[in-house]
Amino acid sequence: MKQIELSKSNSGERITHLLEDREEWAIKGALAANRPLLIRGEPGIGKTQLAWAAAEMLKRPLVAMTLDSNTEARDLMWTFDAVQRLAEAQVAATTCINKEEIRNQIAVSKFVRPGPVWWAFDWDSASKQIGPGEQAPQKPNAWKPKDGVVMLIDEIDKAESDVPNGLLEALGYRQFTPQGWDRPVKLSEDTEPPLIIITTNEERILPDAFIRRCFVLPLALPTDDAELVEYLVRRGEAHFPDAKKIKVSDKPLPTAAAELLAADRRTAIANQSTPLPGQAEYLDLLRAIMKLASKGEKPQQVFDELQAFVFSKSSAMQR
Repeated sequence: MKQIELSKSNSGERITHLLEDREEWAIKGALAANRPLLIRGEPGIGKTQLAWAAAEMLKRPLVAMTLDSNTEARDLMWTFDAVQRLAEAQVAATTCINKEEIRNQIAVSKFVRPGPVWWAFDWDSASKQIGPGEQAPQKPNAWKPKDGVVMLIDEIDKAESDVPNGLLEALGYRQFTPQGWDRPVKLSEDTEPPLIIITTNEERILPDAFIRRCFVLPLALPTDDAELVEYLVRRGEAHFPDAKKIKVSDKPLPTAAAELLAADRRTAIANQSTPLPGQAEYLDLLRAIMKLASKGEKPQQVFDELQAFVFSKSSAMQR
């Protein structure tokens, strides 16, 4: 197991990820086989964070996109900024000398914006296509575009079935042609292929043809209470090293919170209540208690008051 330090929040907060050996092998295998890595598991188990850890481990930039029901397959490659083009057209109409100049000013190709696949295939041309106020993804020091990227397609199960199929097509041909372009965007032979990580919460069945072309890594919390407590405590102490110095219910905070979550999770499963409390909720409770304790609140009182808001999220479990 590797401990990887991440800084992925807007506030710059440092986050610790414990990378299991099987997860590292899944990453290495997908990269070696040049196949996407499909990570399956319940929400909050750390699928997205694993992609950040992979990028940190490989010293590559992470290019991420979270999908929803409105996402189209094309959006993974490029989008069209119609609003900016309209604004430029209004300006061009009053400043340009002739129609030819106006046409050049508002050429469709100028308003095509790069999606994650574009960044993964050709970083340099993608950088030239970003719109006003937009920024390129952050990149590690000394990284060069030929070193490749990690591409995260988050929650693919929320999109229609043509999205994974469209992604496979672009990856198979290693090229696509954006609207208004007379040449394709290609993954050059001297650029390392991207590591593509795709997550699913299993809300929708994915096409069989898509799954067959992926390495698949299922993530799940232990079902045994003792194993679950041990699993959570390891991660809690990695994220918050000082948490074990705080005592609640005569136990170190990470242990007390993990035991409570295990009991609440068991109750939720018995009652068929969803969502199940999991790793994300456990870390949220530790984070809140640590922060409030640092401001003078009594840890035991905070623990007693906050647990119902964090773990018991269904009406059947409300205390």
